[in-house]
Amino acid sequence: MTQWIEDWFGSRYYSLLYKHRDCNEAKLFLDKLVVVLKIKPDSRILDCGCGKGRHSIYLSEKWFDVTGIDVSGQNIRESKASEKKNLTFFTHDMRNLFRINYYDVALSLFTSFGYYENDMENNKVIRTTAGAIKKNGLFILDFMNVEKETKMLCPQERTEIEGIDFKVTRSTRNNCITKEIAITDKDKEYLFHENVKTYKRADLENFFVKNNLEVVHLFGDYELSPFNETTSERLILVGKKK
Repeated sequence: MTQWIEDWFGSRYYSLLYKHRDCNEAKLFLDKLVVVLKIKPDSRILDCGCGKGRHSIYLSEKWFDVTGIDVSGQNIRESKASEKKNLTFFTHDMRNLFRINYYDVALSLFTSFGYYENDMENNKVIRTTAGAIKKNGLFILDFMNVEKETKMLCPQERTEIEGIDFKVTRSTRNNCITKEIAITDKDKEYLFHENVKTYKRADLENFFVKNNLEVVHLFGDYELSPFNETTSERLILVGKKK
């Protein structure tokens, strides 16, 4: 039931479709987090759902000791080319324990959460991530603002990237935002699916409380503005482990 996660997020088509994501915006966001949360330069950081490692790599350049984990073996194989003394990558299912009481900070960025089919499985991700950080360590969860996202949902769009045709169909059902991605690449056709749970602020806060995390900050965008349920682009929670 969850094989689509590795198939889609590890595919070259996923990287092509989302290559427009602003790396400079991501770097500015990380820089702001480091300053506002007073993350020390020698901190150990766990990047959960690291993809091909763009955030991990940037943080390692800031002299943090960074570990990136991702369920996609393909993503990790590509990421490993960037490994160095303070940067390592591992193929790992975030529902399973990785390390215990080891990291100062854990990150789940750009909606790398909510892809499993039920609350119990998604809660495992929060539980194991909380388990990986030390007492008083921080867990930063960056999720979409579901209230705004569902209202602004674009039912269908079509785009061509490097000669490849992408047709993306979106809908909401079974407490998920579902995407169907139909791809035409030369004479071949492919079909991928993406499902993310429509968790709201109260849902995510409940996951934190269940897993011994106290919400200490709530932001609504990458500028770290206050969260507004109606207007905010993102829902970013910062939890401190008790």
